[in-house]
Amino acid sequence: MNMLFLYLALGASAGLLAGLLGVGGGLVIVAALAWLLPTQGVPAGQVMHVALATSLASIVLTGLSSARAHAGRGSVLWPTVWRLVPGLIIGGVVGAMFAASLASETLRYVVAGFCLLAGTQLAFGTPRAKVERSDAPVSAWLTAAGGAIGALAAVVGIGGGSLTVPMLVWLGVRPVRAVGTSSACGVAIALSSAASYALLVPSAPLLPGSVGYVYLPAAFGIALASVLLAPAGARLAHRLTGPALKRVFAVFLYLVGVSLLVG
Repeated sequence: MNMLFLYLALGASAGLLAGLLGVGGGLVIVAALAWLLPTQGVPAGQVMHVALATSLASIVLTGLSSARAHAGRGSVLWPTVWRLVPGLIIGGVVGAMFAASLASETLRYVVAGFCLLAGTQLAFGTPRAKVERSDAPVSAWLTAAGGAIGALAAVVGIGGGSLTVPMLVWLGVRPVRAVGTSSACGVAIALSSAASYALLVPSAPLLPGSVGYVYLPAAFGIALASVLLAPAGARLAHRLTGPALKRVFAVFLYLVGVSLLVG
């Protein structure tokens, strides 16, 4: 019962962040599971693999809830989503297979390093275009970019918000629309990568209720609460200014990265 409460609390936090940051909640799920799973008997050599896979499985429902909330407010650029989706799906499969080949401790440092680099890029990187575009980006190269985003997102257990949002903002998309579009893209990433992790065979037996590397009780518990809070995050995203949204995202990434390094 205590673990169920923790999963629900984790899901509520992740759902709020998902709606606010474009499925950025995956990072807090990974960090929290990296702490919780060893207490439940997950072998140390597979903790990060299970954390990544379970995070992505929960993001499927969280992402759907967040994308629905943003779509209802007209902030999802669907032409851009469909241009990115083929690459996102292929990249998610490739990334999951690559992550499964890495040691758990290596994955921990990869995720922590990603959080710190992404936070730095968002806080100090290339500013958004001075003129916001009114059309949806649909360049052919976005499909290739989607492949890279999907692969990296699968390796670090996220829906890709910390990659997709900065890219779209750099292309001149308003931050709130970049977040909305990213939330829809995150569903494609989560589906392909979580399915890939589920089909992989762990090197040692995992907890009852696991399918491949996905620990279903945690995934469902997290998703149950997160889908309820994602719309609230979306509403909050529409109330914040672009610079404020970027600062929130950067601080969040730093905190998660440090928590993994000291874990």
